[in-house]
Amino acid sequence: MSTESLDFLLTSESVTEGHPDKVCDLIADAILDANIGPDPYARVACEVLCKGKRVVLAGEITSKSGLKKAHYEEIVREAIDGIGYVDPADPFHAKGVLVTNLLTRQSKEIGKAVSRATDAKKKDLGAGDQGIMFGYATDETPELLPLPILLAHRLTRGLAEARRANDVPWLKPDGKSQVTVAYEGGKPVRVETVLISTSHQDGVSREEIETWVATKLAPKVLDGWMRDGIRFIGNPSGSFVLGGPSADAGVTGRKIIVDSYGGAARHGGGAWSGKDPSKVDRSGAYFCRWAARQVVKQGIARRAEIQVSYAIGEAKPMSVAVETFGTGDAKAAAALVSSFDFRPAAICERLNLRRPIYRSTTNYGHFGKPGLPWEE
Repeated sequence: MSTESLDFLLTSESVTEGHPDKVCDLIADAILDANIGPDPYARVACEVLCKGKRVVLAGEITSKSGLKKAHYEEIVREAIDGIGYVDPADPFHAKGVLVTNLLTRQSKEIGKAVSRATDAKKKDLGAGDQGIMFGYATDETPELLPLPILLAHRLTRGLAEARRANDVPWLKPDGKSQVTVAYEGGKPVRVETVLISTSHQDGVSREEIETWVATKLAPKVLDGWMRDGIRFIGNPSGSFVLGGPSADAGVTGRKIIVDSYGGAARHGGGAWSGKDPSKVDRSGAYFCRWAARQVVKQGIARRAEIQVSYAIGEAKPMSVAVETFGTGDAKAAAALVSSFDFRPAAICERLNLRRPIYRSTTNYGHFGKPGLPWEE
């Protein structure tokens, strides 16, 4: 059944760059950029864990960048400093963290599987792993993103901007948003609920936070979706003074729905941060988003979801599927998508992925932001 005839509520969440998991994602993407900048063909699969005063780096990197352990420590501290964790009174701060480096080289077996020529003439790059990836686009916003995740990201970005500008002196880096939107006939018609949980200086009340969200933050970032009658909730757990990795453990790749479509579309399950583009978890998902955008931009359908699947070491996808949810010409959409080259090497070339662009993807969603090649 087409969702065009359905009325429903859809909720999406976002997190700030100071959220423990996003701290780990940023460090991982900073390490990726540091390697792929000097060596475009670097193989990077970096995982990060943060808790208390400790940062653990793990995974596999094969690179000609020449980075040593001391360089990785510098990358970690610079990323943490940029987020805003600089208070020496907190266990987790840029100058005081202890970095454990467990990075090793990529497995030779995996390296050979990915690098071997699966087509003697074209010298294809094999997929870096098996798996399925999805991409999605909808015409309900100019960014071709679902409205709930778009607004949730605007709220968390607004928290960070207000903190950096010192507009609100009690804001700390860790925070979350959640937005519920009412749909009628499959289209968004109004914002129902806005929830903000943000870490803060001691002595700030929940009521003060809720009032600021309702009267300052939301009117600024919700734009035309601000209205009387929205239910605003601020810090429902009460006090949130100790946040970030000082309070909770963070791990790379735990915010995959925040990174993608906020639950409005499917996700293949593979995380993105810390992975070079030979890993189709990342490049395949980006290209599926690009392909879905073409379907919507060309007016073939109002919504499009693309699925692709790969086998490790094989260049040609095992399958490509197109879903338009009854919102357009399904056959024309499938024909268009079938004309695109989903081989990993072709994706890397078309989207120019072998360059240090990945820190710009980490926060506030991997989609809908200008300057990213899969959004152009």
